Amino acid sequence: MNATSQAAVGLQLIKAGQRVTVRVPATTANLGPGYDSLGMALALHDTLTVESLDTEELVFDLSGEGADTLPRDASHLVIRAMDAAFERLGFRHGGLKVTAQNVNPHGRGLGSSASAVVAAVSAANAMVPAESRRGRDWILQLTSEMEGHPDNVAPAIYGGLALSWQDSDQYSSTRAEVAGTVVPIVAVPDFELSTEAARALLPASVGHHAAAMNSGRAALLVHALTRDPGFLLAGTEDYLHQSYRASAMRPSAALIGALRQAGHAAVVSGAGPTVLVLANGEPEAADILAFITAFTGANTPEVNWRVLKLAVDVEGAKVDVHRR
Repeated sequence: MNATSQAAVGLQLIKAGQRVTVRVPATTANLGPGYDSLGMALALHDTLTVESLDTEELVFDLSGEGADTLPRDASHLVIRAMDAAFERLGFRHGGLKVTAQNVNPHGRGLGSSASAVVAAVSAANAMVPAESRRGRDWILQLTSEMEGHPDNVAPAIYGGLALSWQDSDQYSSTRAEVAGTVVPIVAVPDFELSTEAARALLPASVGHHAAAMNSGRAALLVHALTRDPGFLLAGTEDYLHQSYRASAMRPSAALIGALRQAGHAAVVSGAGPTVLVLANGEPEAADILAFITAFTGANTPEVNWRVLKLAVDVEGAKVDVHRR
């Protein structure tokens, strides 16, 4: 909704001269068997700064990932999410200066769209008068509606490990601390796969046996991530989605299979094609990094992989309001 149509329905104009910065972590969802319910925040951050202007102008400065392809107008996801948040809060904006510094790779299964909507809604919420601001649970609800599921937006908001669920049209999430020895490693290929394309490969239903097997592994995974990482390999076994999507990301599927055969907890990150490996301690992390380098060099030379050893982000979205 543009400023003119917003004004037509009687929304209040936010004050000019405000500046808000939001830092949001990348996220990895599913973690194997936790389809649409488990997600974890990663220490890889996008930064969004929004300043309200006393004009109707939109100034958009975009750098990093997506700088060559993403729009710099009202069609950008950040602007659309801010518009929706302001309207839900009973406000509208005039001109905006938006500065987006993108580090999170797009279309790779690391929650880039979730990071964008969480940053945008958090910024909008911080720019309305204090008495009209809402809490993080409200941000979860709105961003989950935008994304269609909470598994990425929840860890982006709260940090750590997010366990999320849905009752009718209500989204909820609770946060758990990840064991200190867990080291997330991501292998990001140079090709993209949209979430929509990945979801289209899934069957409409699965058998009761597969569902029961998957629920047991998902329960074990929560224990492995929070209490005993020795169970990470068993806990990351999936029966719902990864095998159906393998044909759309054969290099990733091959790497996952080889890593798991070698005893490492490798899964598809989100909808893919990024590979996530959960190491139990630094020695295993070093082994995984060496394994990925050797395997990809010998078996997928046509793919350029960016391999990152990360940490679990424990803070979630951070909002800084710059006073003048």
